[in-house]
Amino acid sequence: MTNINNKISVSQLAGYIDHTLLNPTATKDGIERLCHEAIEYGFHTVCINTRWIPLVAEILHDTQIKIDGVVSFPLGADSTKIKVAQAKEAIFAGADEIDMVADLASIIEGDAKYLARQLYEVNKVCHSMKPPVLLKVIIESAALNDEQIIFACRIAQEVGVDFIKTSTGLNAAGGATVEAVRLMKESAPKCKIKAAGGIKTAKVAIAMLEAGADRIGSSAAIKIIEEFKAMQEQNG
Repeated sequence: MTNINNKISVSQLAGYIDHTLLNPTATKDGIERLCHEAIEYGFHTVCINTRWIPLVAEILHDTQIKIDGVVSFPLGADSTKIKVAQAKEAIFAGADEIDMVADLASIIEGDAKYLARQLYEVNKVCHSMKPPVLLKVIIESAALNDEQIIFACRIAQEVGVDFIKTSTGLNAAGGATVEAVRLMKESAPKCKIKAAGGIKTAKVAIAMLEAGADRIGSSAAIKIIEEFKAMQEQNG
């Protein structure tokens, strides 16, 4: 574990964060506000439902902020054909990154063939783009035991996805934990890890990065940054 609390600036922390608004009741005003907040704070992406990608692309087209669209969210139970179609729709609308919920049944049952084929097909779509679109695969780590997490991470790494993500934040089992992030990083060292789900404070965000997360997804991104600013000021 690396202690990064005193080695990272506010702007660097913001650059790790996907500023997220996936509430189905979100409206145009909320999405526009999300984009302007991302520009102001310098977040890595805005993470939104596909319905909003054209609007977000219009607002962010002259900025460095990336667009992160979700696929098969939040259940992950769609067929491979549907997930491929959703990924294509999001990418053609302007997504730079895709967060796709994995097929949880195949993880729980240990069905390597089904899981690998589905990840392969969506990954192929993402990586065929120029430039390649990043694929993050959500495994709902809180709903899995350690053996299942290791299995999912092993398959994802073999397929060659870019990121493995802990959670949707909507599963009843819970969200990200430091222990899960650490296990995921150890199980798939060639993949990056995104921690998401219940990350609402600067202290928790830093703990996730120290455990090995390469990205943080949060709907409380501004609160995290403001708390981190206060922590930095306290530490002189």
